[in-house]
Amino acid sequence: MGGVTAISYARYEAPDLEVMEKFLVAFGLVRCLRTPTALYMRGTGARQYIHVTELAEQPRAVGLGFQVAELADLEAIAAQVDASVEHSTEPGGGARVVLRDPNGMRVDIHHGQQDASELPVRAPLVLNNSRSAPRSGVLQRPAKGPSHVARMEHAVFTGPNFDQALRFYQDVLGMRISDRIHSGDGSENLVVFLHCGLGQQFTDHHSLALMRSPTVGMDHAAFVTLDWDDLMLGHEHLKQTDYRHEWGVGRHILGSEVFDYWRDPFGNKVEHCTDGDMVNEDHEPGVAAITDDILAIWSPPMADTFGEISERSRSC
Repeated sequence: MGGVTAISYARYEAPDLEVMEKFLVAFGLVRCLRTPTALYMRGTGARQYIHVTELAEQPRAVGLGFQVAELADLEAIAAQVDASVEHSTEPGGGARVVLRDPNGMRVDIHHGQQDASELPVRAPLVLNNSRSAPRSGVLQRPAKGPSHVARMEHAVFTGPNFDQALRFYQDVLGMRISDRIHSGDGSENLVVFLHCGLGQQFTDHHSLALMRSPTVGMDHAAFVTLDWDDLMLGHEHLKQTDYRHEWGVGRHILGSEVFDYWRDPFGNKVEHCTDGDMVNEDHEPGVAAITDDILAIWSPPMADTFGEISERSRSC
């Protein structure tokens, strides 16, 4: 059986779609579709949407969407957990299976979703360095404004059923471990970073990370910007707004992304990132102890509120 091949989108609920859309446009997304009850936002890439918000009285993080390559893979996943394959009525259509992981987070698996046309955007900038000048004769003049988010890269789920969730994502969805963070004495894993199991094909260092926590929720969702300058231009653009900056700009250790974290109007943590690691089946998983500086090679000090999680409703 083939497992999931890519992460597609993050799904939320919120009481005001207009307020959410205004933030996401400033963050660098573009409206795909808005109905009276749902907002679908896309990036510049070929995914129909990479962020979903459904209208609800209380805001919460709901879950994630993933893709599989073949309908047989979707059917095999459904059979493992006694779920049904259904037609998706969301943009792009196709078939999907709606699952719940061991912590209760929603996980949608899609096949056959129609791609959208990519949006026009400038080419990523070429950078000179100390050993070569590939940009000779070419001036750098990127335009000011919001970032141009291309796609979703990863998300981090939290919950108490950590070991059961890890088995679910490995055994049912075919994901593989990239790196682990363990407690200081090594007695238990605290965070595990998972990539899609694509054999020799390279893929993001992690499409999902699991964090051991008494709280069920989504710590954050991360979205890839066009390049380094695009991330910084988005940072400067958002600084001119009333939106809350959480942490950054910096560079992570595990995954290596350059990062910049913000809060949406409903408290969800979202990340701009670029220049992340790519791995394949030859990657040897790393193991690191939890320390104060495990999250960044360089960065400003982390905000005291960074660990606050957009908690998922326990009643659903």
